[in-house]
Amino acid sequence: MRASPIDDLPRPLAIVCHDAGAANIILHAIGEAADGVRIWTEGPADRIAAAVGHPRNVPNLEAALDGAATLLSGTGWASDLEHRARALARERSIRSIAVLDHWVNYPQRFVRDGHEVLPDRWWVTDRFALAEARKHFDAARIDQVANFYALEQLASVAPVSAGTPNRLLYVLEPARSTWGKDSPGEFQALDYFVERLPTLGLPSRTEISLRPHPSDPPGKYDDWISKHANMGISLDLSAGISEAIGDSRWVAGCESFALALALETGRPVFCTLPPHAPPCRLPHDRIIHIQAME
Repeated sequence: MRASPIDDLPRPLAIVCHDAGAANIILHAIGEAADGVRIWTEGPADRIAAAVGHPRNVPNLEAALDGAATLLSGTGWASDLEHRARALARERSIRSIAVLDHWVNYPQRFVRDGHEVLPDRWWVTDRFALAEARKHFDAARIDQVANFYALEQLASVAPVSAGTPNRLLYVLEPARSTWGKDSPGEFQALDYFVERLPTLGLPSRTEISLRPHPSDPPGKYDDWISKHANMGISLDLSAGISEAIGDSRWVAGCESFALALALETGRPVFCTLPPHAPPCRLPHDRIIHIQAME
């Protein structure tokens, strides 16, 4: 394994993660250099930590930070865990580093109930994230580091070949908005995708498989699939995103990181945000925006 930026961080090192994005980046970068690393995870990060062999190894958040020299945390939306960790680190004069996954809502990630807690440094993993972070934070305190998770996934994705099935992988994610309508945005995007499907130029017998987000509860899309039973849509049961992409010729979704990953494999990628939704915030110029095809 190539050198990880985690290797040089002062110990004891507290790692605190909740949402999947930053958890994947951080936990895949630990490698075998786990000496002096205290891991506290909750939510989707729990499953990721167990899968990569670095499960939480302290009884609670406070124990992770007790006497720590450095805090490395995610910046997720689904809880206030990482925010609380940064607040505790500030109270205890612990150096704090926050990992910015994805490319959106950077300032808002550090505010809960009107209270902003910024880290001492930010880590990003590509040039798009670096440019976005520099719009909001002190450029001198932002570091671009390797994304071992993305590199690992890309190395595992099978290239498109004659044997690749005519399958479209739809990568789901919570929209966390109704966009002024009566249903969650992720379902509106699915409906829009189905409506526009005949215009995408795909073979008539293309399989469609939905891959739920790690934070989605089991069964969330069962009713929607049942209502579209005539289309033969199924849930993706692949063990990981690399396998799911490798078994597909096309990938679609709203603003998922998986869309960027699929682009790197050379696959056509469709953004399914409907015209009444906010503009897609992914900065990648090779994404095919379905609404622009109307």
